[in-house]
Amino acid sequence: MDTLGCPEEEPPGGFCSPSPRREPHCKPETHMDVQGFRWVRWRVWLCHIGSVLSLGLLLVLFRWRPRLGVLARCNSCPLAFANILLLRDSFGQQYVVEVLTEELEEGSLESAGSEAEDSSDWRDTVQLHKEEVPLLHYYLFEGLRYVWMARKGAFCRVSVLNEDWTCNTRYTAPHDGITPFPQGRKIYGTNLINVPVKSFMRLLIEEVLNPFYVFQVFSIALWLTDSYYYYAACIVIISLISICVSLYEIRKQSNTIRSMAQQITNVTVRRSSGEEDSLSSVELVPGDCVLIPQEGLLLPCDAALLAGECMVNESMLTGESVPVMKTPLPAAGGRYSPETQRRHTLFCGTQCIQAKGGRPGRGGAIAVVTSTGFFTAKGDLVSSILYPQPINFRFYQDAIKFLLFLGGVALCGTVYSIVILSRTNTTWWELVIRALDIVTIVVPPALPAAITTGTIYAQSRLKREGVFCISPPRINISGKVSLFCFDKTGTLTEEGLDVWGVMEGSGAGFSELVPDPRLLPQGPMLSAMACCHSVALLGGQPLGDPLELKMIESTGWELEEPAGDDKTLDSDFGGHRVLAVMRPPSIHEAVALVQRFPFSSSLQRMSVVTVNPEGQSSLAFIKGAPEMVASLCLRESVPAQFSNTLRTFASDGFRVLALGYKTLYGQTDLSTIERGEVERDMQFLGLLVMKNLVKPESAEVITTLRLAHLRTVMVTGDNVLTAVNVARTCGMLGSNERVIFVHATPQTAQSLPSLRFHLGEGGTEDTATQSSIDMYTQGLYQGVINYHLAINGKSFSALCDHFPEYLPKVLMRGTVYARMAPEQKTQLVTELQKLNYRVGMCGDGANDCGALRAADVGVSLSEAEASVASPFTSKSDNISCVPLLIREGRCSLVTSFSLFKYMALYSLIQFSSVLILYTEKTNLGDLQFLFFDMVLVTLLAIVMGKGGPSTELHPQRPPASLLALPVLASLTLHTLLLILGQVSALLITTSQDWFVPLNSTMSGAANLPNLEDTSVFDLSGYQYIIMAVVVTKGYPYKRPLYYNVVFVCVLLVLFALMSWLVLAPVPFLRKLLKLYYIPDMNFKILLVALAALNFVFCFLLEMLIDRGMLNCLRLLRGRRQSKKQYKRLDVLLSDSPSWPPLDQPLVPSQCTVIGLS
Repeated sequence: MDTLGCPEEEPPGGFCSPSPRREPHCKPETHMDVQGFRWVRWRVWLCHIGSVLSLGLLLVLFRWRPRLGVLARCNSCPLAFANILLLRDSFGQQYVVEVLTEELEEGSLESAGSEAEDSSDWRDTVQLHKEEVPLLHYYLFEGLRYVWMARKGAFCRVSVLNEDWTCNTRYTAPHDGITPFPQGRKIYGTNLINVPVKSFMRLLIEEVLNPFYVFQVFSIALWLTDSYYYYAACIVIISLISICVSLYEIRKQSNTIRSMAQQITNVTVRRSSGEEDSLSSVELVPGDCVLIPQEGLLLPCDAALLAGECMVNESMLTGESVPVMKTPLPAAGGRYSPETQRRHTLFCGTQCIQAKGGRPGRGGAIAVVTSTGFFTAKGDLVSSILYPQPINFRFYQDAIKFLLFLGGVALCGTVYSIVILSRTNTTWWELVIRALDIVTIVVPPALPAAITTGTIYAQSRLKREGVFCISPPRINISGKVSLFCFDKTGTLTEEGLDVWGVMEGSGAGFSELVPDPRLLPQGPMLSAMACCHSVALLGGQPLGDPLELKMIESTGWELEEPAGDDKTLDSDFGGHRVLAVMRPPSIHEAVALVQRFPFSSSLQRMSVVTVNPEGQSSLAFIKGAPEMVASLCLRESVPAQFSNTLRTFASDGFRVLALGYKTLYGQTDLSTIERGEVERDMQFLGLLVMKNLVKPESAEVITTLRLAHLRTVMVTGDNVLTAVNVARTCGMLGSNERVIFVHATPQTAQSLPSLRFHLGEGGTEDTATQSSIDMYTQGLYQGVINYHLAINGKSFSALCDHFPEYLPKVLMRGTVYARMAPEQKTQLVTELQKLNYRVGMCGDGANDCGALRAADVGVSLSEAEASVASPFTSKSDNISCVPLLIREGRCSLVTSFSLFKYMALYSLIQFSSVLILYTEKTNLGDLQFLFFDMVLVTLLAIVMGKGGPSTELHPQRPPASLLALPVLASLTLHTLLLILGQVSALLITTSQDWFVPLNSTMSGAANLPNLEDTSVFDLSGYQYIIMAVVVTKGYPYKRPLYYNVVFVCVLLVLFALMSWLVLAPVPFLRKLLKLYYIPDMNFKILLVALAALNFVFCFLLEMLIDRGMLNCLRLLRGRRQSKKQYKRLDVLLSDSPSWPPLDQPLVPSQCTVIGLS
């Protein structure tokens, strides 16, 4: 490195000694501890010498333990002077990165975001030719750039420079164009999601330095020393093939991700002078003004839309197949956030289908760049693929621990072999070789690869069923899912809605329900239904939300849009910039849309501004959740029966939207009017009632999951009563199960936070008589009646903020979560995970993206095969893929267990054989090892996992712990039975009249063939085959063994081959494998019978352990509480006679009453 050997600088006064510091401006899950170091020349040279003397082993150690490498070659120093950083993430993983510097021109920093007022905070200066040259200190980690900020005393993400921009700043920033910021790319870096594709040589070196292959190299060297040439050569060939395949797959995957992630295109930017310039998208930096052509663009960055409207296909990022309308960012103040302003933000990687209305006379739209490279939404998703978080799954953790346990067994075997061999005339060199050979036998290097076989087969089967997986380890985790969350609209219910009717309303009350909107008189209600939407035309076909398409269709009005730069419509409507025109089927006047504020999940509404021909009168219309619209309307215009009417429709499962309007007077500038001004003091118009049918597959799937004791939860943005009705229809709520509504209110100036549980369809205490409440309460507290909790988003937020002590109890019984914003869905998933649930999430749109990624198993219903919105993507439009995924997960997990046990038993069988033969001063031959490992074990391990999943979901989930009592007891008892079988075979052999002892003057494989080795070889060969049958599980998680035809055929062939070698081997094979010729057929049949007896005992033992034979040991130790918090809570709630307290207001435990004087 260029800093190697630089004089060590003393920190100036005021700097504290270096210490780990928390990296600011990172996402909560990516916090880093950062320590600074500087190279020390003499230490570096000393390490070079040590590496040469250790034949590179020191470098391998430094690669496995980066911290040791840094401590050995560097001195600790303040971060300000560091040229090497040691990073430690929240999972304990450590990384070493180099601090880089970049020369900047004086004055180029002043426009770099909110930190510009003190540019010395994040750059240094060096004296060069008597001039001070600004230096930017930064490092790159996982594609992200971190710059040094002296005032904060830390390296921060470069995105912090524009994090504090407000919506108004987004408008003013691009006015300067890119001219005054020529050094922007040096600060922000290139606009590339650069997926590193390593060379084959570098991949080869990294692969060979993997601990698995280092152990292989050690083993091969040992076998060659011990003259096992054939076996060593075969392992070398297999390892080379494995490495080549692995390198090819890694390289192929890297190229695939790179082609998906990296996009370079030419874009047009506007300079401060107003001139337009074409440049490569690689050169874009935040603040640049980008012009989007009318025909659209594959967006190379995240950008805030400033002028015009864009129809965008976001399926690649969100899985949402319906294009989304994007509208200009409001110019009002307030901090800009791409999440809260999703409807005004164009995301990198999404396809802008068309742009219009942003450039008068030229078409297209205008946007300002907000994020580039890995800081974009697409970059974040690609980063999650390239650098996934470690999976916290017990099976994978126990696998590592069990390998350490086998290492301990190997150590015991090594000590035993040393003791046995030291009593003979074995040389010290041969003693060392024999002792180390035990380690290569007991710790199977192929174990990690073998246990992934089941996952590979499951992934292949899922792909055939239309379920695509981008994170294979998640397949095993899906086998342990204990709770599944479902979105409602488009997931449990049909995507499309049918208009059921319209009910106009005013302060005087509601009118009769009109089933066909075309029968409505011409007026504001009909105009609101026809105009309040975000539908656009593409190729003459309307495109947009299915609900809005149905709504427009029901009115009979026609949508028309201005063609390109045609200003005819503008002049027809008083010179206003027209976005779209709605033409009624009758002779009535057309209406033009001149301003549009799109629907937002967090706001639960959308609105438009319209004008009549000649711009004579302008009206604003609003549409959204009934409660939200009513709150924005004048109180006197809302019918008194509003709540009861809404409750009636929602309880019957209807989707209800409310509409309102108001007149905008002439002095209002419609081109700059703000959303807040439009959406207030509205006149209530009425309710649009739509029927949302439950998909026919939903009820069947939910019933299947509930019968399998898997909790099902609905998370939706719809009304709570509508959600409860759908939950009943699809079977989440039983006909004899009651619903308790949770109502929590936040603290206000007049009142404390409160929490209340009440019975009744509408969620108010007057919906049920006091006597019925008393009867229900009595049945509830006596455990006679099952109940579910239902809560809406506002109450959920208040519950989390003010009643955290009640949150776990609500989560334990909550089944319906309504009016939930996207971030609340994500929060719900994480809170359930804190209770130790393995949470699955199934959704179909952008609103579910955060929850899909936060869940242990996220399933996106999307036609986009390459969607990175979640680990699993199903092409099916219903939830029938969920039980399929769980069944495949259970099958994969059980298969991984079986393969793990088989590989462990294979090692222990061979370990026992070798130790027994060491005792007899002999050993297995070279080709005997090869026959066992390649012909028997490898073949069986490959085909063992091909068995498919069971057709039913069992109520009990498969175990995930390899260190559980049944697994350890099974391995221990099987090993004892297997050793007993081999010892019995040896003793039976030595007791025969024709027995000839081996040549004791020789040791190891040198005295082959002999009877001792042949008898152990014969029986252990059968043991490899019979244990494959014993540990292969079938019911209830897999189909019976005989359905795995390939496995059964391989078993029969190998059993026939082994019987042939035992009973009637041909001379050629006998000599090749160095087996002793035994003429006594009765003896050979006795060996086969002994193997059969060994199989019977092992099979019965495994069956008894599976049936709970060891439960008596658990009774002796006493009943213990479950380690899972949700199970402990379930017991606690079942034993609580007063939970939940109905109609009793609760206050937070930390609240105190303060007297007022």
